[in-house]
Amino acid sequence: PRAVYELIRARYLAQFLPNHEYDRTQADFDCAGQALRAVGKRIVEPGWKRAMPEALAPARGNREAAAPQSLPALQQGQDYAVGEITLKDQQTQPPKPFTEGDLIKAMKSVAKLVDDPRLKQKLKDTTGIGTEATRAGIIQGLLDRGYLVRQGKALAATPAAFSLIDAVPRPIADPGTTAIWEQALDMVQSGEMPLEEFVAKQSAWMSKLVERCAGLCMTISGPPMATGRGGKPWKKKRSAAPRKPARRRKPATAD
Repeated sequence: PRAVYELIRARYLAQFLPNHEYDRTQADFDCAGQALRAVGKRIVEPGWKRAMPEALAPARGNREAAAPQSLPALQQGQDYAVGEITLKDQQTQPPKPFTEGDLIKAMKSVAKLVDDPRLKQKLKDTTGIGTEATRAGIIQGLLDRGYLVRQGKALAATPAAFSLIDAVPRPIADPGTTAIWEQALDMVQSGEMPLEEFVAKQSAWMSKLVERCAGLCMTISGPPMATGRGGKPWKKKRSAAPRKPARRRKPATAD
């Protein structure tokens, strides 16, 4: 199709164009005790976005995208008069649900969810949660186990997923734990820590978590099991065509 060709052509040409450059200005004001903020953006060099005009257009979505504005020259500590005040009646929009692609991106950029600066940087230097080869399989495993469900193109967590996250110890659900393990594995690779020491520490850590959870009781409500006739659990069966006996060929005889 022509649309696919034009998309490929634009992507190919964009790699030869310069960087997209713009100036962003942010001004904070105090108006009668109310904090106000104005943000201005001015494109200096369109760069690679010249090959894709849609990239220069305001983002589309459920909310109306405001066109970028340019702020005048401002001075620190200078007073400005309020020219006009308008009141808009709007409602808070719920967060946009994740698609599978959004969830994969979130797994890559999981460092945003970590507060410790050292662990955050470590997750930025690595691949985040999973790798390019394993992330899709991780998501599929959550779908198969009933922790995620598809709602059209979006993915939604089930009550079982929320119950599990609330029940497991905090370090298990913390993305920062991945960064700690990555640091330890780097030490193993560089020879600063023997592999046996890393395995022993992991074993001791897991043993403490198991002991801590030994007396706990949790209830996880999973999705209802699909049933067939008579209310019995329905199982997938492979359909196979019956094999036909092979015909034996008669040996050729010469007259």
